[in-house]
Amino acid sequence: MQSMIPDYLAEVLAAVESDTSGELAGYIPELAAADPERLGAAFATVDGEVYGAGDIDTEFTIQSISKPFTYALALSDRGFDPVLAKVGVEPSGEAFNEISLERDTGRPRNPMINAGAITTHSLAGAADLNAAERVARVVEGLSAFAGRRLRVDEAVCASEMEHAHRNLAIAHMLRSHDILTEDPRAVVDGYIRQCSVLVTARDLAMMAATLANRGVNPVSGERVIREPVVRQVLSVMATCGMYDAAGDWATQVGIPAKSGVAGGLIGALPGQIGMATFSPRLDVHGNSVRGVSLFERFSADMGLHVMEVPPAARAVVRSNHVVGAGTEATRVLQLQGGVGFAAAERIVRELVDTAPEEPTVVVDLTMVSSIDDVARRMLLEVARRLTLDGHEVYLVDPESVVPEPDPGDGGRVTVLDDVAELVR
Repeated sequence: MQSMIPDYLAEVLAAVESDTSGELAGYIPELAAADPERLGAAFATVDGEVYGAGDIDTEFTIQSISKPFTYALALSDRGFDPVLAKVGVEPSGEAFNEISLERDTGRPRNPMINAGAITTHSLAGAADLNAAERVARVVEGLSAFAGRRLRVDEAVCASEMEHAHRNLAIAHMLRSHDILTEDPRAVVDGYIRQCSVLVTARDLAMMAATLANRGVNPVSGERVIREPVVRQVLSVMATCGMYDAAGDWATQVGIPAKSGVAGGLIGALPGQIGMATFSPRLDVHGNSVRGVSLFERFSADMGLHVMEVPPAARAVVRSNHVVGAGTEATRVLQLQGGVGFAAAERIVRELVDTAPEEPTVVVDLTMVSSIDDVARRMLLEVARRLTLDGHEVYLVDPESVVPEPDPGDGGRVTVLDDVAELVR
């Protein structure tokens, strides 16, 4: 049996592919030359499994998606108080490149707009680092989130620096308020190098999964940042990550997120999953048109709004064992706890990895307390695919947590009240 998650991703990509609205980031010549038809989506779980469809291994520059990660590095390197003294956490309600400073202090309103991100870049690493050393610290930190060594796209960096007049103006304003204490041009150059780091949608999904996994990279096992930093970063992403569309995003999608003008978009759902999409055409807010549509689908289809879905238990599979032998052999998968998308994915993967050869497969729900709609549909799809693979499938469900199960076309499942009815 194969997992249905890549099939789902391919399906939603096909659903948005015809949307050609929006424009490339024309104010940066290198980005204006991007292929507007690129489209990909990737999920990374908190234990390191990656699912994807489309152009998930195509490189593009990280741009503003670097902002929450560099903010995390600054908080880790300098501490909360020094960073909060120079960068606020309030939504600005303005575009990403507005000169949005507090009237009395000169602080940028949050680290997700350019003024805040330029300041945050200046706070990454130790206080005595020079400009080149600070860039190296940022690239090293972004690489740790991704779980592989990343590099700067020098062509994009040069292109952006030639047109960095507004960012330079913002930096000089920050210097006039002593928010920046060094050469504004050197800081902007470092910030643009940060934005010019090359990533793929696969990288971004893993970076988001590191946030979702309490700051530990799911594949390398490296603790990149501490848990209090994760909480701070995800909170700011939830309220400020989508600029002047943040309120709509929070209510309609409900996943802490960040976009970039090269077409990337990430979301991190604590305890569950990191998500990333790539599609270069942008809306008026600077967010990927098709990326926003995809995230709206993900949230609606899988019940991922952070305000409604509790974290799924990792130990959803209580046991996976075989009873009997030969033609009488039965594979028994005993589940427990509440089952949402993340837990259902682990069930699917358990069966994919086990690749049952036994003629009979039993899924025991006796100890399952609840199962949400997406998990129910995934479980029934498991039953359908197992049936098509030649297995007899039984559901032990004395409390009817899956009422009237219908696996759909070609599927068949028999419901029992007790596993002893079948396995003696």
